[in-house]
Amino acid sequence: MTKLTLILSALYLALVGLALMFVPLQFGRDAVPADAAPELLALLRLLGGPFLGIAVLNWLSRNAEPATLRVVLIANIVGFGAVAANDIWGVASGEAREIAKVFLVVHLLFTLAFVAAVFREGRR
Repeated sequence: MTKLTLILSALYLALVGLALMFVPLQFGRDAVPADAAPELLALLRLLGGPFLGIAVLNWLSRNAEPATLRVVLIANIVGFGAVAANDIWGVASGEAREIAKVFLVVHLLFTLAFVAAVFREGRR
């Protein structure tokens, strides 16, 4: 199950990273204005890079040794947990776009899957 979580998160993060880099206006629909400043688009594209890096890290870690794997799993808990917390805030306050409700569920499920993976791997 840990391996599947790493693979699915790698694919998800790669899609988000590629979307930020190549179609930031479409990815940011209802959040990014159609006439967005070039600086905003450059920032969104810049943010795509770390998503791709974490996607590769998760993909390559799917067969990692337990000590290395634990570090990657905890880092994913922090990352997905922070994003899920931001989604909760945005949805609860009404500040987020409608699609944030879907992202909230996805990010919360990834957070919980990584928490479960840490506990599962700790028992091995």
